[in-house]
Amino acid sequence: MPRPKTHDDALRRRLLERAGELLSTEGPAAVSLRKIATDVNTSTTAVYSLFGGKPALLDALYDEAFHRFGTHLASVAVTENPAEDLVQIGLAYRRSALADPQFYSVLYSKVVEPTRAMSRAAGRTFAPVINTVRRAVEGKVFLDEDPEQIAMSMWGIAHGLVSLELNGNLPPGIDPAATYERALRAHGRGWLAESGEAAAAKPPRTR
Repeated sequence: MPRPKTHDDALRRRLLERAGELLSTEGPAAVSLRKIATDVNTSTTAVYSLFGGKPALLDALYDEAFHRFGTHLASVAVTENPAEDLVQIGLAYRRSALADPQFYSVLYSKVVEPTRAMSRAAGRTFAPVINTVRRAVEGKVFLDEDPEQIAMSMWGIAHGLVSLELNGNLPPGIDPAATYERALRAHGRGWLAESGEAAAAKPPRTR
């Protein structure tokens, strides 16, 4: 009979989950292979078998973080109303961060020197945002401004509010979900062209 496969994808995911938790809550110094292995009830041999060492584990951690985050953003349907699409992408941003806070923190951690692969992953993650803004500008829904500037301003609002929420720094009595969505919609209205106000008000239809 074949030997049972103990160093499998399930163990790999648990190791990455724990590595992300340690990195996001205790900082880079806490990410040791021995501690990660002990915390998930396995051996350092398993970690080396699956990743080959700490540098490769950190690379895999970044890959997983970008994959999860990018999947959420890319899942937003494309409609004929790019202004509303941008809001929906922003809402997907928050859902992803709340679902995987340990991986969200990894996205903004400078633990390793970014590789070309990481830069490409970051570009793919940001692509739905910039593509949606570009559609809004080209369709005269948004002002004729640099799409990257508009996209980055939306990204900054999303990141700032999500970070405050995850770190427990929002004032008491604030409804995080409602405040977040209102901020996204206010941001979008600020970029509307006169010709885009009517278009943005139309109910979205999926292409």
